[in-house]
Amino acid sequence: MVAPEKEKIAIWVITPNGVKLAETLVHNLARVDVYISKKIIETPDNHLSFQNLSVTLNHKFDRYDGHVFIMSTGIVVRVIAPFIKNKVVDPAVVVVDDQANHAISLLSGHLGGANALTLKIADIIGADPVITTATDVNRVPAIDVLAKEKNLLIENSRAIKTVNMALLKGEKIFVHDPFGYLGSSLPLIEPCTYGAAPKDLKKHDRPKEFANVPGIYVDDVIVDLPPEVLVLRPASLVAGIGCNRNTPVQEMKALLEDVLEAHHLASSSLASLASIDVKSDETGMLSLSENLNLPLVFHNRQELNQVKEIKNPSIVVEKHVGVKSVCEASAILTARGGTLIVPKQSTKNVTVAIARINFLSSE
Repeated sequence: MVAPEKEKIAIWVITPNGVKLAETLVHNLARVDVYISKKIIETPDNHLSFQNLSVTLNHKFDRYDGHVFIMSTGIVVRVIAPFIKNKVVDPAVVVVDDQANHAISLLSGHLGGANALTLKIADIIGADPVITTATDVNRVPAIDVLAKEKNLLIENSRAIKTVNMALLKGEKIFVHDPFGYLGSSLPLIEPCTYGAAPKDLKKHDRPKEFANVPGIYVDDVIVDLPPEVLVLRPASLVAGIGCNRNTPVQEMKALLEDVLEAHHLASSSLASLASIDVKSDETGMLSLSENLNLPLVFHNRQELNQVKEIKNPSIVVEKHVGVKSVCEASAILTARGGTLIVPKQSTKNVTVAIARINFLSSE
């Protein structure tokens, strides 16, 4: 199912002076909701109200990208404690005292964006920003921040601490990054490339000199890695799909999952699905897109027939649809002329092919 879209920033106020600060923030920040305690104002104009902060926050905590609490840090720590999950999914939490002396990044400083929000708020109200994340105060890059900037999905968040500690200590880190996402963003990195074929990508193939050194693995291929290696998944794959009319979504999803598993490819690296435009009303395909929370790109016959790198053209498909290929051609097209890494795989009603996006294309 598609996750509900997070709404914006929530500002929580329990004092009269906090209301004034909230008004200042509203005029300088986009997409803000202000919640004011009914103990101050029963029905605030143009704002929301709450009777019990904890009860209201129980329903709202995960609905926002960030929360700004204009109150004491102690109150905030106690009230948010039951709702905290982990640094990958928790929203940003910033605390501001009601005299605007300090703006404190309290939770999700990196991935949630609390550090950046703190700096912005401090600038607006003239407060001193308080940021305590070690990488920031020591002025070294944080791998979770870089991953977010590069649109890399963090697969094992527990390894973030290991990598960031190595960065703080100035230790070498081995990096497998064939797409060049990280580039020169990290100091003291040691490039490390695994074998090209999935069967070669095993833990025992890891270079001996990196046996006890933290590492970063940036790839869409699934490998067996030690827990101290941080796995980052790029949105690098496109799944081209063809199907008979009224094929159930379950059959489509099952084949796609089987294909990814058989070829050791990470489902979290799927950037989009693709097909021919005559399938734009195909219920199963639309449901698959919704279930996986992935965009679905359609191409017309002329576009698909221009693709030359087809491995498995179909006479039947050409006779009935007017193209030699649907799944392979649509995958390659959507991948901006990328590499077809999994040729057409099929069941009775579905075909799937996987292409890797051409990151050098300007299209």
